[in-house]
Amino acid sequence: MSRQASGGLLNADSWKGNLFGALGWEPAAGGDIAVIEKATGRHLAWIGQASKTDVLTAASRAAVAQRGWAAAPYEERAAILRAAGEALSRHASEIEHWIVREAGAVPVKAASEVYGAVLECQEAAALPSFPSGRVLPTGAPRWSFARRRPAGVVSVIAPFNTPLFLAIRSVAPALALGNSVLLKPDPRTPISGGAVIVAAFQAAGLPAGVLQLLLGGAGVGEALVTAPEVRIVSFTGSTLAGRSVARLAGEHLKRAHLELGGNGALIILPGADLTKAAAAGSFGSFMHQGQICMTTGRHLVHESLHSAYVEALVEEAQRLTVGNPATEQVALGPVIDEVQVARINRLVTSTVAAGARLATGGTHEGLFYRPTVLAGVTPEMPAYAEEVFGPVAPVVPFATVDEAIALAGDTEYGLSLGILGDVGMAMEVADSIPCGIIHINEQTIGDEANAPFGGVRASGNGSRFGGRRPTLRRSRKLSGSQCAPTLPPIPSS
Repeated sequence: MSRQASGGLLNADSWKGNLFGALGWEPAAGGDIAVIEKATGRHLAWIGQASKTDVLTAASRAAVAQRGWAAAPYEERAAILRAAGEALSRHASEIEHWIVREAGAVPVKAASEVYGAVLECQEAAALPSFPSGRVLPTGAPRWSFARRRPAGVVSVIAPFNTPLFLAIRSVAPALALGNSVLLKPDPRTPISGGAVIVAAFQAAGLPAGVLQLLLGGAGVGEALVTAPEVRIVSFTGSTLAGRSVARLAGEHLKRAHLELGGNGALIILPGADLTKAAAAGSFGSFMHQGQICMTTGRHLVHESLHSAYVEALVEEAQRLTVGNPATEQVALGPVIDEVQVARINRLVTSTVAAGARLATGGTHEGLFYRPTVLAGVTPEMPAYAEEVFGPVAPVVPFATVDEAIALAGDTEYGLSLGILGDVGMAMEVADSIPCGIIHINEQTIGDEANAPFGGVRASGNGSRFGGRRPTLRRSRKLSGSQCAPTLPPIPSS
């Protein structure tokens, strides 16, 4: 994988020792980052790491490039967004290959991520043609206008778990509206979260300096917030890191868009279809090894279905295969690294020690953690109270709908919620629980490019992603169906 395939999008030879700046791939001052295949530990490539000085240089250049980009005809900006989406679509198999190996995703998840990234570009391509102002009433003998103008330089800091999609959902609309972007993906997924995006926009003809790629750790992230030219920081990641970004942004009077952690509940109402509910719960907790902000972290099941639901969920978990997604047809790939495996295992073992029953799973080989179901869980137990970010499904019974509402709302988070059962009852439940996105007769994972999305409480500062963000009122997405949960196919044994 050291060279660009004939007709391919990516060229690994250009990455070593380099960052992507205003001059294209140019020397980075911070050394190299090793790109590692998570399932095998195999070295895939090198890519340059930025220094704080690199960030300051990039921000200065981005401010200059942004002025020309903002002045470009709106048709030009829209065409480049469409062309970037077309580049991603044209090279989907190449990109999916990197996501599978670098992020540990199964192929179906990698494919859905590329598809989502294409839709983000297509949706963003419509933004330049939206009205850019309003005529305001005035009692004075003059015209009064309110105009929307580009913010300037936007820093995008993105996570490892869905690296391409969670980066481009901020990059694409920022570019479409005439801003320049400084992008920092997670150092564990620098290709699928970074190099892929700059390659797609380079192929689309984006002017130099408008999008730059700056890899690094906390020091680089801090510089991306504090650089004088940066006006907005779009951050997706943990609540702990998000609080630090928010504090730093506030200190420097920067606007921060934060989508943070979650511990989503899936409520199984009385009368829900047990088989469909267990399938939904399995997908919600085990998709991508549970490493999704909208993962089902808590299963709240009416007592009339509780025992049967645990048995059905155990059956679902036990049929799922775990292995190398690049070489085997599996349902789960590797967890991102040893640190996360240790954290998952600590939460599981401490919950069992507190009195929960390990119904299945709870074991791992290297980075491969078995899908785990915990029964007999109470709300104060660690795997229920904390965001696990791993393939773990704690199950708790409830007696009344009011109790389910209380359990679902008793958390510091408010990102995603799923409710399975009678639609009328589910709508009433939905209105009673603070949350950014709610799915009725769906599991907790799911988002669309045209819909406003963002969490409340410790999950973020509102609908900062997707669609046309409301400016005068808080918005949340509510979607639902009377049908069975919509589940992509997952390979099994």
